[in-house]
Amino acid sequence: MSGSSLARAAYRRGLLIAAAGAVLFSAKAIVAKLLYRHPVDALDVLALRMLYSAPFFVAIAVWQWRSAMPLSRRDGFAVLALGLLGYYLSSYLDFAGLQYVSAALERLILFLSPSFVLLISAVALRRRIGLREWAALALAYAGIVLVFAHDLSLGGDRVVLGALLVFGAALSYALYLIGSGELVKRLGPWRLVAYAMSVSTVAVLLHFGVTRPWTHLLQPWPVQALSVFNAMFCTVAPVLLTMFAVARIGAPAAAQAGMLGPVSTLFLGAWLLGEPITAWQLAGSALVLAGMYVLSLRKA
Repeated sequence: MSGSSLARAAYRRGLLIAAAGAVLFSAKAIVAKLLYRHPVDALDVLALRMLYSAPFFVAIAVWQWRSAMPLSRRDGFAVLALGLLGYYLSSYLDFAGLQYVSAALERLILFLSPSFVLLISAVALRRRIGLREWAALALAYAGIVLVFAHDLSLGGDRVVLGALLVFGAALSYALYLIGSGELVKRLGPWRLVAYAMSVSTVAVLLHFGVTRPWTHLLQPWPVQALSVFNAMFCTVAPVLLTMFAVARIGAPAAAQAGMLGPVSTLFLGAWLLGEPITAWQLAGSALVLAGMYVLSLRKA
């Protein structure tokens, strides 16, 4: 096999790894919906997810702490802020919103985070937005309106509340992405993710401990089994797969493979949750994906 053939084969493997990570990460919404069929709420789901995934991220954090230079005070405060913003606040708002909206709508709203990054950068950093970027944003938000209108006809005011909560999650995660831009260059992705996840785990468990007894974590085995799956296959595994994919094919290609996430959620929701797939949803999903694809090419 020639060198170019080997390179193409390696690139395809990288895309498959990235796609697998995107599907697993998006399946978080499906697992949360299955958990809500039991007497648990958003904080219960988030606490169990963080509790079961914590050993992995804490182990990496300890390894990085022992082998890397100590954090400066400035970087320490930045990691603390990012952990609270990205994996605590964003995750909590996301799981809260999933109590009221379909998994498909949740995934599409979260998929708008890159557009929020663009808009915030334009306002805060006075970055000019070009015509192609405006077109991409128009496509994406038109798609959200279509899917939102479909869900609104089925769920009423609860859908409005859920959509606002998920929008808050997407905005919070966009702020996390903006804040982590320079920090990841200094700390590296593994160190930043491990530290931020460790901070968010402490925040979630403190929130849980203040608001309810610890015995509330003693849920029946179906809840525990789904929570372990959520932690291992929808949190830890996607992080690993995404890191491997970025190392093989680069961040831009890995991000484009991530567009499979909303599509997979639409069909997984129909299969496992009985959520309907309508022409409105398919059209809205296509518009959102097209908009985000065009936006991802803006630096090409």
